[in-house]
Amino acid sequence: RPPVRTPGPLGLPTGLGRDVRSRPRSPLRHVDILLQTLKDGLTIGSLYALIALGYTMVYGILKFINFAHSDVVVLGAWLSIVIAGAILSVLGLEGAPPWFVGPVVLLLAMLACGLIGFAIERLAYKPLRGAPRLNVLITAIGVSLFLQNTGQLQFLFGTSPRRIP
Repeated sequence: RPPVRTPGPLGLPTGLGRDVRSRPRSPLRHVDILLQTLKDGLTIGSLYALIALGYTMVYGILKFINFAHSDVVVLGAWLSIVIAGAILSVLGLEGAPPWFVGPVVLLLAMLACGLIGFAIERLAYKPLRGAPRLNVLITAIGVSLFLQNTGQLQFLFGTSPRRIP
């Protein structure tokens, strides 16, 4: 007896030996998928809104687009992972960390990103306050490239994929 091949949405077989459409489906499964999709959408949307708010504030105050803004956000995410790993290894913990580790990691990552942002402002943008906008735009692109390429150095984050703890 040949196996049953059930065509999928593109006409390709989706299952061998069983009819996929005859499987009972729980109505709670659809609600679970809906809630997970809503949570994922709100999470990504909140991140986009945070980055857009930063761009808007910088453009409204300084009148230039800071291309390095999103690079500092990503640097903060990487720093929080590194800081969390360091704290967990110092404490000798595996598994679920204590409740105080999360706020400590967030505060340290925000402090580090604030210091990096302050250094970028003082070293790259402040000397160009009276310069034409094109000079500031090129400098912003240069700072963004500098942050991206610095993060790829082996002694910082490197280019090799790693498992996130």
